[in-house]
Amino acid sequence: MIMVNTDFVSGKKITKMLGLVRGNTIRARHIGKDIKAALRNIVGGEITDYTKMMAESREQALDRMVEEAESLGANAIINVRFATSMIMQNAAEILAYGTGVVVE
Repeated sequence: MIMVNTDFVSGKKITKMLGLVRGNTIRARHIGKDIKAALRNIVGGEITDYTKMMAESREQALDRMVEEAESLGANAIINVRFATSMIMQNAAEILAYGTGVVVE
């Protein structure tokens, strides 16, 4: 699956637009990780547990978006974007979205 954040795929011709495709996941923080993060906040630096959790969340959202695109018959997704929103305290949604297309 080709995924780009532009409205075209370089060197390819878009032959069919299939519409919006999306994938999302909602993740909650773990209390143990919150304690470690609070300690890290005192001394500064990267909170690697959260970095890893967000990276995994983005990958899962992308995977779900690709599944939806493939179910429509797409072989590429253009204008790929991410959005993040807080669902409730200590829980966030990662949304990946774009336009499913057929390219040749």
